[in-house]
Amino acid sequence: MTLRAGDLVHVTRSASVQFHKPIMFRVIRVLDWTTYDGWIWLEGYQLDSRGDAVARRSIFVMQAGLRTAPAPVVVGQTHFRSRWN
Repeated sequence: MTLRAGDLVHVTRSASVQFHKPIMFRVIRVLDWTTYDGWIWLEGYQLDSRGDAVARRSIFVMQAGLRTAPAPVVVGQTHFRSRWN
């Protein structure tokens, strides 16, 4: 799997033991740091259940343990109209 900016991944214990509670993570970039074979540093945003960013993080994970995730479904989104339309 090649990760790019904007990708959404499900990070679980299979990616690293620190994620005993899984998170959704939106990738900003894959950091070009020397690591162990198969491991990568990711910079991005941890997302809540609605898909909103709640924390910016750098995480160290085993790439084979990451799973791509579908975009979150937004329910009840409000649309505003300007008075000049």
